[in-house]
Amino acid sequence: MLKEWRHRRAVQRVKPGDGRPLKRFRWWQMLTRALFHLRLMNDDGRQTVYAVDVKHQNHSEGYVKAHLYLDGRHHAESKVPAVFPVQGGTVEVRTSSFGLKRCHYVTAQGAEHQLVPDPASAEGRRARLDRAHPALSRCMGFLSSIVLVIGLALLILQLAEQVTRAPEGVAQYVGTFTSPIDLSAWGNAVVGVVTVAASTERALRLRYSRLLDGAAG
Repeated sequence: MLKEWRHRRAVQRVKPGDGRPLKRFRWWQMLTRALFHLRLMNDDGRQTVYAVDVKHQNHSEGYVKAHLYLDGRHHAESKVPAVFPVQGGTVEVRTSSFGLKRCHYVTAQGAEHQLVPDPASAEGRRARLDRAHPALSRCMGFLSSIVLVIGLALLILQLAEQVTRAPEGVAQYVGTFTSPIDLSAWGNAVVGVVTVAASTERALRLRYSRLLDGAAG
């Protein structure tokens, strides 16, 4: 019931577009913009093309907006998480600190289909790598997950040490805990950079875990 209420609220947030044309994706926008496409066939055989455009850094209002284009024209917009009514269902868009974590077409019957990333976008280039070199792609995905697991483990160890060392903490009940891994400031900085890179790689594939990627963010 809560999920249905959130879905209705998201639909109510959708505002009509102004009809402006969709701009081409430029290579320098790979870290700041995501562009996905959806092609649907009408009953008369004609094709309708939707596009979802999200600019990650363009949120002066304090939130990220998703823009829906219909046949190359601005059709609607909404702050994320967004749910756009389209032909035969809805398009759902959600973001994380590292990019998109959901951009799917959900039919009226409940079937889900991920939208196709623009070939020029970072997501599109990552998808092309997956098609051309599947073994390398799987290796990269595995390494990203391992990096995040290690980062989470280090975070838990550091938090446990800090909590048990607090003057009025839990040390009086369980004793103090000293982390077996003592990283310098530079070490922590490197771990932070690497985990952000791993979560960004996962976001390019629209992969997100609240535990792993949420801890990295």
